[in-house]
Amino acid sequence: MVRVKICGITNWPDAKVSVDAGADALGFNFFAASPRSISPAAAWDVIRRLPPFVAAIGVFVDWQPSVVAALARALRLSGVQLHGDESPAAVREIVRELAAHGTVIKAVQMMRGFTPGSLKRFSAAGAILLDGSRAGLRGGTGATVDWDLARRCGSYANIVLAGGLAPDNVAEAISVAKPYAVDVASGVELKPGKKDPARVRAFIRAAQSAR
Repeated sequence: MVRVKICGITNWPDAKVSVDAGADALGFNFFAASPRSISPAAAWDVIRRLPPFVAAIGVFVDWQPSVVAALARALRLSGVQLHGDESPAAVREIVRELAAHGTVIKAVQMMRGFTPGSLKRFSAAGAILLDGSRAGLRGGTGATVDWDLARRCGSYANIVLAGGLAPDNVAEAISVAKPYAVDVASGVELKPGKKDPARVRAFIRAAQSAR
C-alpha cells in the first residue's frame, strides 16, 4: 500500500485529523515565506503528541546542512525534506549529518526539460519528491506533474509523488505513477495552512484503495 504524507501541518487539530484518518507521515514547513510555515516551537508542540510510527518530516529550503541536522535532532524528526536548490554535495552532507537519525528526501520540481536520469545526482537521498513547477513557489503549487514520466523515475529512486494531488485524482495518479508515497498540501485545505477534515479523510481513503 502506498504511503501518505499530509504536508503543511500548522496545528494539532489538523495533525490529529490526519493521523486518525491513517496518514503515515506529517510535514512541517520551516520555510518562513510559505503560507504553511510553522515555528520550531509550534512544531514541537504537535510532534511530541504524535503516536508511535507516524513520521514527522521537516521541510527546509536552502538551510545550512549543520542547522538542518541540529533542528532535526532537537525536534526528533523522522526525516527531512529539502525543497530548495540544495546541491548534491549539500544533500550528501545532510545525509552524513543525520546518519541514523532520519531519512533525507530531496524535492525536485519537474520543470520543462526534466529527465528521469537527472535524479542520479541525488542518489544519496533516501527518496525523491517530484513536485509541480510554478514560478516563485516552493511546494504547494497545485501544479500536476506528468505521472507517466514520474513512473519512469522509479528506476532511479524511491519516488514521493506530489503536485496537484487531491481526493479526486490521487487514486489515478498512484495507478499510473506507481510511487512509493504520495504527498499533499493544498489539495486537502480549506485555505493555506488549514486542512479540510473531509478532504483529508477522502484523500487518504482514495490513496489506500488505489491499485
